[in-house]
Amino acid sequence: MQATRLAIPDVILFTPKLFGDERGFFLESFNQQCFERLSGLRRNFVQDNHSKSQKGVLRGLHYQLPPKAQGKLVRVVQGEVFDVAVDIRKSSPTFGRWVGEILSEENKRQMWIPEGFAHGFITLSDTAEFLYKTTDYYAPDYERCIAWNEPSINVQWPCAEAPVLSAKDRQGLALNAAETFD
Repeated sequence: MQATRLAIPDVILFTPKLFGDERGFFLESFNQQCFERLSGLRRNFVQDNHSKSQKGVLRGLHYQLPPKAQGKLVRVVQGEVFDVAVDIRKSSPTFGRWVGEILSEENKRQMWIPEGFAHGFITLSDTAEFLYKTTDYYAPDYERCIAWNEPSINVQWPCAEAPVLSAKDRQGLALNAAETFD
């Protein structure tokens, strides 16, 4: 496993070691000791989520507030997405900045999105299946959403048409109106 710190160093891209031949492939998708060694973090993952989305579906920018803040280790097992993490920690020098990466069944990369970041993705392939490991349980009372097209963040989503949004995501707030982290 290789770990690459992105432009916001708290967000880490993990690339697994792939063993393949004419029969198929094998990879270790998660190893707690390896995660801790490469990231320098000790996190307990308590919940796994699996979603499927059609092309053009945008989910985000989601997060949970303390005391139910979630770190997420995310990956795509079918299809391709553009995955985004936005720093929403007011005390951070990168507050309001974002990083994005293509995650796909082909590249098998995973992205660590720490607590204090909003997260979203848009499906680039006909469909995509997305897996999340989270450090806390889903807690709807603590869930929040920042608008996917918030001008002060200015995520450069790779979409030619308006994305497909849920009713909840259409109600996302401006960054300056959202509850964020200290």
